[in-house]
Amino acid sequence: MMPLRYARRSMVDLSQQTAVVTGGTRGIGAAITLAMLRAGARVMATYHTNHDAARELMQRCEEDGLAPRLSLHTFDVADVEAVGLFFRELEVIPQILVNNSGVRQDALLGMMPVATWERVLAVNLSGAFNMCKLAVRAMMSARYGRIVNITSPSGRIGLAGQSNYAASKAGLVALTRSLAREVAQRGITVNCVSPGFVLTDLTRDLPSDRLEQLRCEIPMQRFGEPEEIAAAVLFLASKETAYISGAVLEVTGGL
Repeated sequence: MMPLRYARRSMVDLSQQTAVVTGGTRGIGAAITLAMLRAGARVMATYHTNHDAARELMQRCEEDGLAPRLSLHTFDVADVEAVGLFFRELEVIPQILVNNSGVRQDALLGMMPVATWERVLAVNLSGAFNMCKLAVRAMMSARYGRIVNITSPSGRIGLAGQSNYAASKAGLVALTRSLAREVAQRGITVNCVSPGFVLTDLTRDLPSDRLEQLRCEIPMQRFGEPEEIAAAVLFLASKETAYISGAVLEVTGGL
């Protein structure tokens, strides 16, 4: 069987749909963007500062013939005004929103600078709030929508040195479940995908001995692939998952 990361076709049909993927140009976000494009969607991938990663993604899409349905947008999801401008300039109403933007700035709580706490919460939690707020308004008028928020097992089990990250991800689950109730009768579903340990820019800076320790804690004894997370997101973004809302789909290798 062909490895998922090399797949060029999707079993999910998202043709005639528009998706917004925040943090959608590298790591898990890039995998989600590519999966959406291969499923036929038009994708607006947002990012903050990494222009090199954005160019690399566009080049890859040009090589695969996907570029005509991809547009790149640079802004900070934690900036309310920037998010508002993005939505005001949209030419079409998105049917799908994936809140993938996230930062990790680890420190022991007793030594954590206030700015570090605030920045992680601002991007990971408030950023999702900012995007959901305006996306929901558009989706409610269309009486259809799929929102998928990327959370983390850290929000469930906690990890030393990640009180800010864990708090933001736990808060995102609570936001998801509350919003799911609010829009349940409008044809909108709101769910979470909770990736386990996946080797991306967010985790590669961990010491090698710590990475090995984490790998040994995973029942499957391996790290996840970004494409495996994207497959779960694609599932929850499909029309066929109309009766799944307020759920957390864990993609953790059994963690």
